[in-house]
Amino acid sequence: MTSAAESTSRSARQAANSRAVKIGARLGIGAYGVTHILIAVLALQVAFGNRGERADQTGAFQDLAQQPFGRVLLWVVVIGFVAVVLWRLEQAIWGFTYESDRTKKLRNRVTSAGNAVVFAVLAALAAMTAAGSGGGGGGGQGATAGVLGLPGGQLIVGAVGIGIVVVGAVKIVEGGQKKFLEDMSLPASTAQRATVERTGQVGSVAKGITIALIGVLVVIAAVRFRPEEASGLDVALKTLAAQPFGPYLLAVIAIGLAAYGVFCFFDARYHRV
Repeated sequence: MTSAAESTSRSARQAANSRAVKIGARLGIGAYGVTHILIAVLALQVAFGNRGERADQTGAFQDLAQQPFGRVLLWVVVIGFVAVVLWRLEQAIWGFTYESDRTKKLRNRVTSAGNAVVFAVLAALAAMTAAGSGGGGGGGQGATAGVLGLPGGQLIVGAVGIGIVVVGAVKIVEGGQKKFLEDMSLPASTAQRATVERTGQVGSVAKGITIALIGVLVVIAAVRFRPEEASGLDVALKTLAAQPFGPYLLAVIAIGLAAYGVFCFFDARYHRV
């Protein structure tokens, strides 16, 4: 029984660590970059007054689906995202054996597991959009409403919101410290290395800010007991645009998200997969 389990585990690891999955993972990282550039374009449209656009991942996928061969491209994106999920799961379960520090190894594995969840959600959204269902919306509000209705629900939602803010803050700090370079094998070219560093720094800070904004909205929803205020990236960016000088701040964040998208192209090429 144990031998069969070990054989199954070994086969699963070999499949997740195959060349096909690694190539697909690079494709998925690149597709993640395209997604962020599309979100940046949508965010700029929101900043300049077009509040009807949906400036989030679903909006980006819907925009892509409307292009020539867009649905075909979306299915390619889905394949790439699924490959990233498999690769990240392999890292979460078996990876980072070279790391002697057990705490750092555990942190890296937990991070990989979190990334696997993120890309699984993105793969599902892209697949639903490609299939013509539009990707939906309001799921976050429904979940928040359900939790708020539980005993101590406000505290739970508030804690989740604070956790999201912390994740955003960590992303900002790690971006400023160029932590993302630790997982990359950069080219020898000084100019190219500088481009990777700058796009990674600017992009990571912008992405961290958007994550923190979502967390702030979740906290506000908990304090006010209004789940409709606890939504995702689209509402966060539109809320920012509605503030004094908000459109200008949103435009800056959009440029940062575009920079993150460009960085993802470099990451797809130079990340240690």
